[in-house]
Amino acid sequence: MATDRIILALDVDSETKAIGLVRSLADEVGAVKVGLELFNSTGPDIFARLKQAGAERIFYDCKFLDIPNTVAGASRAAARMGVWMLNVHTTGGSTMMKAAAEAARQTAAQTGVPAPLVIGVTVLTSIDETILRDELVVSSDVRSQVAHLALLAKNSGMDGVVASPHEIGAIRDACGKDFLIITPGVRPRGAAVGDQKRVMTPGEAIAHGADFVVIGRPITAAEDPVAAARAIAAEM
Repeated sequence: MATDRIILALDVDSETKAIGLVRSLADEVGAVKVGLELFNSTGPDIFARLKQAGAERIFYDCKFLDIPNTVAGASRAAARMGVWMLNVHTTGGSTMMKAAAEAARQTAAQTGVPAPLVIGVTVLTSIDETILRDELVVSSDVRSQVAHLALLAKNSGMDGVVASPHEIGAIRDACGKDFLIITPGVRPRGAAVGDQKRVMTPGEAIAHGADFVVIGRPITAAEDPVAAARAIAAEM
C-alpha cells in the first residue's frame, strides 16, 4: 500500500504536538520520523510515548557522525530503544558505518528486539551543485557523489541510504534493487519547497524507485492533515 511507504516527519518541538499528530495520522502513514528538534526538545522517552500513542515504526533521524567508537555506542543506545530505523552520515567513512551497523545488530540480538535498519545519509537535500563545489570543495557533481557514497554505504553493511529522488537511478545502478532508498525532499505539486533544493512529487519519487518517502510540512502544516496524507497516498 502507498500509505505504508510514507514516513511522517515529526519535526515539532513538543511531545504534545508529536503525540497529537501520531494519534490522528497513525492509520495514514507507515512510519514516523523523530529528528533532532523533537529528540532534543523531549529526550529519549519520546520513543516510548510515541509507541503508546500508536506509532509502530519509528525512524530515528539521528544522523550520527563521529569517530567509530562513539557512533557504535550511540547506535547501541538507539537499538535498545527499539527504533525501526536509524541513520548515520556516510561521510564518516566505512569504518564508522561498519561499527554502527554491527553495534546496532549485536545489541538487538542481545536484548531480543528486532534489529533496526541502519541507513546512510548521502548528500543533504538542502545542498546543490554550487554548495557542493564551492563550499564543500567536492569536485564530483551531486549525482556522482551520492552514487559513490551509496555504494560505500552498501559495502559497509548499511541497509540503504537517504538521498534525494533525483539520485535514485544512479543509486539503483550502483547498488541494485534490494538496497533501500529513503527520499526526503518530496513535495506534493504546488506545495512550498522551503529549504529543499532537489525535490520531486511523492508519485514521481516512487515511480523513480524510492522505497519510502519522508514528508513533513505538507502534511503536518496542512489545514486538514488527514486529508493531506490521503491525497499524497492517492498520488503515489
